[in-house]
Amino acid sequence: MSSILIWDGIMFASPRLLLCLLSLLSALSLNAFADPVEGTAQAIHVLDYIGADYADAVNAGQVIDGDHYQKQLDALTALQGLIVALPASPQRKDIEQGVGSLRDAITQRQDAAAVSRQARLVSAQVAAAYEVSQAPVITPDPTRGAPLYAQQCAVCHGDAGLGDGPAGIGLEPAPSNLTDAKRLGRLSLYDLYSTTTLGVEGTDMPAFADQLDERQRWDLAVYIAGLSAGASAATPAAADGAKPKVFDLAELARQTPDEIAATQGEPAAALFRSQRAQPPIVQRGPQQLLDYTSVTLDKSLAAYGNGDHDQAYDLSVAAYLEGFELVESSLDNVDAQVRKDTEKALMAYRQSLQDGLPLAQAKEKLDFAKGKLQESAKLLGSDGLSQSLSFISALLILLREGLEAILVLAAILAFLRNTGQQSAERSVHIGWGLAMLAGVFTWAAAAYLFDVSGAQRELLEGCTALFAAVMVLWLGVWMHDRRHAAAWQDYIKSSLVGGGGRFGFAILAFFSVYRELFEVILFYETLWLQAGPAGHSAVLAGGATACVLLVGLAWVILRGSAKLPLGIFFGINAALLCALSVVFAGHGVKALQEAGVFGTHPVPFIEFEWLGVHADLYSLSAQAVALAAIAILYGRSALTARAREQATSAS
Repeated sequence: MSSILIWDGIMFASPRLLLCLLSLLSALSLNAFADPVEGTAQAIHVLDYIGADYADAVNAGQVIDGDHYQKQLDALTALQGLIVALPASPQRKDIEQGVGSLRDAITQRQDAAAVSRQARLVSAQVAAAYEVSQAPVITPDPTRGAPLYAQQCAVCHGDAGLGDGPAGIGLEPAPSNLTDAKRLGRLSLYDLYSTTTLGVEGTDMPAFADQLDERQRWDLAVYIAGLSAGASAATPAAADGAKPKVFDLAELARQTPDEIAATQGEPAAALFRSQRAQPPIVQRGPQQLLDYTSVTLDKSLAAYGNGDHDQAYDLSVAAYLEGFELVESSLDNVDAQVRKDTEKALMAYRQSLQDGLPLAQAKEKLDFAKGKLQESAKLLGSDGLSQSLSFISALLILLREGLEAILVLAAILAFLRNTGQQSAERSVHIGWGLAMLAGVFTWAAAAYLFDVSGAQRELLEGCTALFAAVMVLWLGVWMHDRRHAAAWQDYIKSSLVGGGGRFGFAILAFFSVYRELFEVILFYETLWLQAGPAGHSAVLAGGATACVLLVGLAWVILRGSAKLPLGIFFGINAALLCALSVVFAGHGVKALQEAGVFGTHPVPFIEFEWLGVHADLYSLSAQAVALAAIAILYGRSALTARAREQATSAS
């Protein structure tokens, strides 16, 4: 985002607003008929900013800025063109009358508060008539908005939002000062959201609907609102010591601080500013995430019907990754079959878009998927997770994600101890220790420095899983090759546990842990919100129990392996690692499918998700390749061993 030129700032500073409005109208005239929702959003956008900017043109019935006043009239002309382009509606007559009353109020130079009320009244009528949602489904998070602002906005608006960014020098109109409480007091969160969505034609403010998803734009809006909140960003205490009012999400999104001040007083407005800068999240129930999935899927189908197949597919991916996937672990513990059926239905709808099926068929698949989402919502409830479910979810998340890493690490450590190479254990511990640090750093960077989407998260997981599959397969086959070698220990000392060998162990330990850790942190973060304050102790208890079980598993492997004959130990370890390579291959392909890298191809086959076995042609094909590689390498090992025996017999 080269800049966020808040429209009221343009009204204040730009003598070229008429050109902007005419450019906006001309651009919309071509697509308003094709996309009524977009045309409606544009009309609301214009109405809200007319209400916000009128106060700078007229005061006490007198025009104080002729240029600004003329631009108000020009904006009304642009608005009427947008209204005419909207489809017929029973409320159309009332909307047109409202626009006429707004024009009368402006031409009669009525009080700014009256004009603002009328503009926002008509805006609400348009939104209701054409079912435009003006509130986010998922509570916006300014910590997610901060890295977006740093990436997209700071270059023009400056790090602190003062409008002094290096790329903003010489721009006309200049980037707005986003810390100006007077200007931001006349704008709602929805106004900020729609500016990032639609942009402003004729300026350096582009539309970002294709670059930032809906949730990101809301996150960015609350972060920008916080720049002007100032001292009120800390929630003011009620004067009488009573518990401060909590504004609901719709109020925070649609109303402005000035409106709250006019109706409820300045103390309430200060509270409103603080809460819209940091919307209260006492407990985020599963219903909110599932609603996000459902709403985003509806937008996906709308885009598909309008011929924008790429946008439709991207929305279907976001609907899954940013919504349903985050409740999968909890749903698994209630009814795993419902979770599987819902996931398959969502993937089937996504595949229908990729295959270019007729709209009616795609809608049929979407309706089926939404039915499954409703079934999932009923199982999980809307108010959050119970303590027992919070405990079980925390336990199984860590067990499921950590089991494979523990098996790999324990197998490597057991191998080194059983072969007398304890000095090489340090490289393994360094590897998984660095993975822990890297996982935490990746999460922190994603939360505070960069925005990592669900698709990027799954892409990272898929690539590391496939890399780990190759590494584990290599180690498993190596162990198989060494199980009968008479000089295996000399080989280990000279080749494997030297510098290169130790580095290989460290790399394998790193990826075995790193591929799981980032997802564990993500799921625990979501589970923490779903459980709410009452369930936090259950989440911590579940995680602690899982850690004890994983450590116990590692101890059993290490202790049990020490009693095995070396040849049997090598064979078991080799088989275990080769099996894990097949599991990793299945998980890796599944993650890439969820990221939308390629589609799905369901086939009738057994499913065992803990082993990475999915009833999908692509996933099964990757595992078949891994099995074929194992068979070929084991066969080569057998031929080599036979040749060695024949050479020994001949000598």
